[in-house]
Amino acid sequence: MKLNERSLAFYATCDAPVDNAGFLYKKGGRHAAYHRRWFVLRGNMLFYFEDPASREPVGVIILEGCTVELVEAAEEFAFAVRFAGARARTYVLAAESQAAMEGWVKALSRASFDYLRLVVRELEQQLAAMRAGDCPPPPRRPRTLPPKENGCAVWSAEPPAASPAPNPAPNPAPSSAGASAAGSRPGPAPPPLPPRRRASAPNGPLCAGSFARLHELYGQEVRALRSQWLRSRAQP
Repeated sequence: MKLNERSLAFYATCDAPVDNAGFLYKKGGRHAAYHRRWFVLRGNMLFYFEDPASREPVGVIILEGCTVELVEAAEEFAFAVRFAGARARTYVLAAESQAAMEGWVKALSRASFDYLRLVVRELEQQLAAMRAGDCPPPPRRPRTLPPKENGCAVWSAEPPAASPAPNPAPNPAPSSAGASAAGSRPGPAPPPLPPRRRASAPNGPLCAGSFARLHELYGQEVRALRSQWLRSRAQP
């Protein structure tokens, strides 16, 4: 493969976000010594520099047709990038910690176009199954809300008020003491909870409907409830 060195240098040092970057120890091709290099992963290209301030990479590894696996080496946290073929070179690298090694192995294993093709194929199969109506039904919501969901809206910064203890004997007419205690409670009443919705969308199963439309319907309902609550606060 013939690559333009100037284009590679520009791509390696451009301001676009990188997929991964950090120091790794790279084993020399003919020598057993390890050299500390600054590695930058962009797409399926792994660049390595003398240091982070360098403007031109020392080399680049094209991550196509390779496998990433852990190896036993003199350096701790070592792994290798192996290519198929009898005369293909194997790159032995070592990270500075266990977490860094796991992050690099995961990122390098997902960098090739072959991996992206598998992901796209799997997503296409899932989409076809959803359109055919073969997707599993969405999980049902619990019949009762958990105790922490007491009707306070997320945009209210006031802490929820403690609910009083239940009275075993119902009393339709509250006493004057109870009325004065209720009237002295600070802050407006929280907005009402949105009505419960069924597990399916109005126009069919959730997996076959439009997520954007469903999101817009819920958003309109939340905005209406919030406007109603704000108007109740503004009234004297």
